[in-house]
Amino acid sequence: MSEFLHTAKTHTRGGRTGAGQSSDGAVDVLLSTPGSGKRGTNPEQLFGMGYSACFGSALQIAAARHQVRLPEATSVDAEVTLGRSAAGDFQLAIQLNAHLPGLDEEVRRKLLAATHRICPYSRMTRGYVEVDIVAP
Repeated sequence: MSEFLHTAKTHTRGGRTGAGQSSDGAVDVLLSTPGSGKRGTNPEQLFGMGYSACFGSALQIAAARHQVRLPEATSVDAEVTLGRSAAGDFQLAIQLNAHLPGLDEEVRRKLLAATHRICPYSRMTRGYVEVDIVAP
């Protein structure tokens, strides 16, 4: 990375049945296992919200670059599925649903391809992700 723009800091305890907070206090959530019926969110919901928000912003950039005016009702829904790989490891599958009412199919296809190249979440999900683990 050649330029750092922002670092988000979070703290969780208790894994999927605990709680999490951001260092600035903007996020303070209870966590629960999906399908447990207990109060709280889960990592898949949080990831989906982050990805769809990021993809929506990247869509605005792509539209500006292609000189396309996005419809006012433009939105992005994310479906993040937790499953298992053939090897039995946990795996995520993501589907993004971009709503671009009134734009023709060719323009939508061009914008979504450009957005998928621009969005850091999209780039992060391609291939392998390098993880640096630091133990202070």
